[in-house]
Amino acid sequence: MVDLDFSKNNGLIPVIAQDYQTGEVLMLAFMNEEAWEKTQGTGIAHYYSRTRKTLWKKGGSSGHIQKVKEIFVDCDNDTLLLKVEQIGAACHKGYRSCFYRKLENGRLKIMSKKAFNPKEVYKNE
Repeated sequence: MVDLDFSKNNGLIPVIAQDYQTGEVLMLAFMNEEAWEKTQGTGIAHYYSRTRKTLWKKGGSSGHIQKVKEIFVDCDNDTLLLKVEQIGAACHKGYRSCFYRKLENGRLKIMSKKAFNPKEVYKNE
């Protein structure tokens, strides 16, 4: 069993989610110990929301889950890289990846099309 170091960052560790087939970086989120245990137990990514201060299952509202294929742990045991099968989109703003904007000449340029309309998916929230 891996002994992750949750002692830094108020009990949270950063987690990078990456498409297991393409290598595309999908998002950065955080896990606490409960999210880590749920992720391992279910095979579906769970995170901790710093804004809402609660555990959340990725795709719990949208259905756009992340099936965990592989887990990599950094050299200090305080950061994770999840290789995932992304069902739908990762970004709550409707894009496949949270990194859909590129900085060019001091301005942000949108580099992809939306995969879904957030107003339709999150209408009950």
